[in-house]
Amino acid sequence: MGKLSPADLDRYVFSRTGAPNDDLLVGAGYGEDAAAVATGEGTMVVSTDPISLAAERIGTLGVAIASNDVAACGGVPEWLVSTVLLPEPDVDLLDDITAQLDAEAERLGISIVGGHTETVAGLSRPLLSLTCMGPTDRYVPTSGAEPGDAVVLTKGAGVEGTAVLATDFRADLDAASVEPAAIDRAAGFFDDISVLPESAVLAPAATAMHDPTEGGVLNGLVELACASGVRIEVDGDDVPVRPETRALCEAMGVDPMRILGSGALLAAVPEGEADDALAALEREGIEATVVGTVESAGDGAGSNADADSTAPAPGVVYGGTHYADGVEDDMYDLWN
Repeated sequence: MGKLSPADLDRYVFSRTGAPNDDLLVGAGYGEDAAAVATGEGTMVVSTDPISLAAERIGTLGVAIASNDVAACGGVPEWLVSTVLLPEPDVDLLDDITAQLDAEAERLGISIVGGHTETVAGLSRPLLSLTCMGPTDRYVPTSGAEPGDAVVLTKGAGVEGTAVLATDFRADLDAASVEPAAIDRAAGFFDDISVLPESAVLAPAATAMHDPTEGGVLNGLVELACASGVRIEVDGDDVPVRPETRALCEAMGVDPMRILGSGALLAAVPEGEADDALAALEREGIEATVVGTVESAGDGAGSNADADSTAPAPGVVYGGTHYADGVEDDMYDLWN
C-alpha cells in the first residue's frame, strides 16, 4: 500500500510514455503534480489521482485532491472526469459518492464533464480515479526550487489525515476518550482541504509548488527536494500542527508529519519575496509559515539515513535523519 520508489517509477513508468509530442511541455516525473500541454491559447494543466482509503467522504476528497494537483502547478481547475468503481451495485453508496462529487465540484467552480461508473469484483471499498484539467499562464513545477529559496507551508501538517481520522475512525477515538467536540472540529477540516486559494496567491512568485498527499508533509518535502535536486533542512518545531491534529494523532499512534497531507501547500519562494508572500496569504486569511530553506546538494546517491553519516545529497533533513526515499504514510496500518 502506498507509492512506489523513485527508482521503480523511473524504470517502469517514466521511461514508458508512448509517442513523443511537441506540445508536451512537462510530462511524467518524480514528485510532479501535473503535466503541462501547450494549446493554441496557452498551457493546459492535466492531472489524475485515485482515492480509495477514505470511506466517509471519498467524493469530497476526490474532487479536492484532483483539483489541488492542478492548482499546485499554477493552473485554474475547470474540468473534471470521474471514474467510480464500486465493490457491488449499491445505489445508496453511489448516491452518496456522486452527491459529494457534485457538491464539492460546484463549491470549487469545477464542471464534471464525463467519466465512467461500474462495479468491480474483488474490491472491498469504493475506488475513485479523477482527472482534472485547467489553464494556466505560468506553470509552476515541483522541480523548480533553487538554493536560497524559502520553503513556505500553508495551514499545517496532517489536515486531510485529521479529517479522515475523525470520520473513518470515530469509534476508535471515542474509545480512546478523545473529547467529542475535538473530533467534531477535526471532521470540519474537510472544508480546508482545497489549496486553490493559496495556490493563486503563491503561483506568481513561487519557483516550485507541491501538494503533499500520502506520506504527509514530510514526504511532500522529500518529493520537492529530490525533484529539484536540492536539500532542505526542517526543524519540526517550525511546522504548524493544529491542536485537534495532535490530539487525534496521539490517540491513534500516528505522526502528524506522516499522515495524509492534503490541505497544505508547499511552495519554494525566492528569499527576498517570502515576507511579501506570507503577508499576501495573511490578507486572504490563510495561515502560513516558513519551515525551511533550500540549500545546494551534492550528487551522492541518497537514502534515508542518519544525517551525520550522509553526504549532502538531495533530500530532507528532519529530526536528525536524512530522507531521500519516499516516506510511508502512518495511516496505512489503520486500514489493515
